[in-house]
Amino acid sequence: MKSARPAHRCTECGHASPKWVGRCPECQAWGSLTEVGAPSSPLRAVHAGPVTAPARPIGQVELAGARAVPTGIGEFDRVLGGGLVPGAVILVAGEPGVGKSTLLLEVAHRVAAAAGPTLVVSGEESTAQVRLRAERIGALHDQLYLAAETDLSAVITHVQDVAPTLLVLDSVQTVRSPAVEGTDGGATQVRAVASALIALAKSRGMTTILVGHVTKDGAIAGPRALEHLVDVVLSFDGERHSTLRMVRATKNRFGPADEIGCFEIGDSGVVGVPDPSHLFVSRRSAPVPGSCVTVTMEGSRPLLAEVQALVAPSGGGSPRRAVSGLDPARVAMVNAVVERRAGVKLADADVFAASVGGVRITEPAADLALALAIASAAADRPLPAGLIALGEVGLSGEIRRVGGTGRRLAEAARQGYTAALVPEDSGTGPAGMRLVPISDLGAAIQRLF
Repeated sequence: MKSARPAHRCTECGHASPKWVGRCPECQAWGSLTEVGAPSSPLRAVHAGPVTAPARPIGQVELAGARAVPTGIGEFDRVLGGGLVPGAVILVAGEPGVGKSTLLLEVAHRVAAAAGPTLVVSGEESTAQVRLRAERIGALHDQLYLAAETDLSAVITHVQDVAPTLLVLDSVQTVRSPAVEGTDGGATQVRAVASALIALAKSRGMTTILVGHVTKDGAIAGPRALEHLVDVVLSFDGERHSTLRMVRATKNRFGPADEIGCFEIGDSGVVGVPDPSHLFVSRRSAPVPGSCVTVTMEGSRPLLAEVQALVAPSGGGSPRRAVSGLDPARVAMVNAVVERRAGVKLADADVFAASVGGVRITEPAADLALALAIASAAADRPLPAGLIALGEVGLSGEIRRVGGTGRRLAEAARQGYTAALVPEDSGTGPAGMRLVPISDLGAAIQRLF
């Protein structure tokens, strides 16, 4: 018989190849394929085996194991869908220094005080460094245990000794499994460590929070399969020059996947901001040109946001277009519609557009506010006080309806705004607010200016 050919496997991503090649065709790493022996033949038949539990009617399935336990941090519970679910595995990713470790240390402290032992394993800092941070934010508790390990077997031993209700691993890229080959933090190691911890969490009913690194593009480092393995994926982001931090859920098996939690970071740690609308709107005694307020929807939460624009004569050459906190492609489109459909001359002017407070606005509902801000800056005339604008701007200049209009208007009325420019057929507004329905951008700008 012909002998089986040896197989080659990539130490970075685990890709198998029947022959050696210099560059892995999967992860594009050079010199990472090593010989691992003959490939095993696939099974020709699969026989029945034991089951973990017999199948039961759906009405008889217990719900106690899927009920969320609040952590006591309202904004964090809001993003999770009510709290921590026993046995759930949560991946929290964010840029270095944004405050992930501080927030999760506060979460561990709250859980330790309310539900029992909690274990924080740090692969990046010593236990003394974590203790200093805990003292600074007031997160010391007898049921909060600390360990500094980078070996997976040692982490499992700590879990067996402490028997925690919550495990926080900071971070999953720093832990290595001795049973798997590959570089530290590589795709093979990250997948093996995450799989072992997920199996441990499910078998013990232990909530597990994994801290993940991000790449320079903002994506979670490691294999894409990591996001499929975990139950919840949270993104923790914020500008370094701002104290505002946001936690967004991009995947959640236990709640909505589009919620957002707002926090403010300071000397005492990360503090939740239950009413963040005031952070994204400037407080002035009188209106100024180039500013318009809109209401964005982050999950089920309406947030007031201010859009600012500046139109200045160009110094020669190609006019500049600078954007901060907004989608550049969306701003370019609205800028072209304002010039073509509303008759505002912008071809020889520099246009700058930005959001207030570091919030990122990407939804089309802010198109009308952006268009009015640009027109206001070009005419050097402010919009009326107490006015908000809601609507999507089409290429032909029409104003389209947006979702959640009722909740947006109610939030604006709660903040003291008395008038709203809205698309036609937007219904009735809350008490004390006057709605001005418009169908065309050009007519709206002519009416205001």
